[in-house]
Amino acid sequence: MAQITANDVAKLREMTNVGMMECKKALIEANGDINLAVEILRKKGIASAATKAGREAREGVIAQFIRPDSRVGVLVEVNCETDFVARNEKFRAFADLVARKLADDPNAKYDTEQLDVFNSLRENIKVSRFVRYEVEGNGVVAAYIHTGGKVGVLVEVGAGKEETIKNDTFKQLVKDITLQIAAASPAVVSRENVPSNVLQKEREIAAEQVKNKPPQVIEKIVAGKLEKFYQAYCLLDQGFVRENGDISVKDHINKVAKELNDTITVRRFVRFQVGETIGN
Repeated sequence: MAQITANDVAKLREMTNVGMMECKKALIEANGDINLAVEILRKKGIASAATKAGREAREGVIAQFIRPDSRVGVLVEVNCETDFVARNEKFRAFADLVARKLADDPNAKYDTEQLDVFNSLRENIKVSRFVRYEVEGNGVVAAYIHTGGKVGVLVEVGAGKEETIKNDTFKQLVKDITLQIAAASPAVVSRENVPSNVLQKEREIAAEQVKNKPPQVIEKIVAGKLEKFYQAYCLLDQGFVRENGDISVKDHINKVAKELNDTITVRRFVRFQVGETIGN
């Protein structure tokens, strides 16, 4: 009997869009012959998946699931081929199911449900990426899905005291932060999180724009341009949308923290937009 490797199983799955276990069984039955394994899967009635697997799934939705205690949350992108299917209730129910499963177990399987959706909607369905946060210490995980499911946010916010996370003012702050991330699309939490190569590139670009000016003038202008960069790139430096940008997100968080007599920290976040990683 031929040895069946994980790469063989992965290749067959890529060719057919069929679950890993079914692919492995087919390869064993075909004694490692991948073309014969495809034929076996076709004979089992999963053949149509193979004929559609080459069509790229560029549409889809972002789904989320937060456990009732707000200590575990998942954000997931599920893709399909057309916007028509992306708006289908069965497709969206599958995306929600995947989010729930991944919240319980980041290694969860959903092949059977995925095949069922494919057989019903006749489009290539792909779970392209997900992020799962689990809180350590005092804090919560929250999510926000923008209307239409094309943009989603997952954030973890920490507090110094346990009673703070139960406070309605804190809960509203967390909600406002998710809305801020969805609307303003920051890349990192704070200046300290900006990758050094990104910062260096911004510095070089700013300096190039004013290279003919005196050195002391260049330094001042570059500093100003970097400040504007931080205000767009870093969540805490952005103008707080709910206050029309009159104060920074950092200042608003500090104001709420002072009101609650506690420390509040945005620990991490992720923002998904449908299709943004396809083709990258």
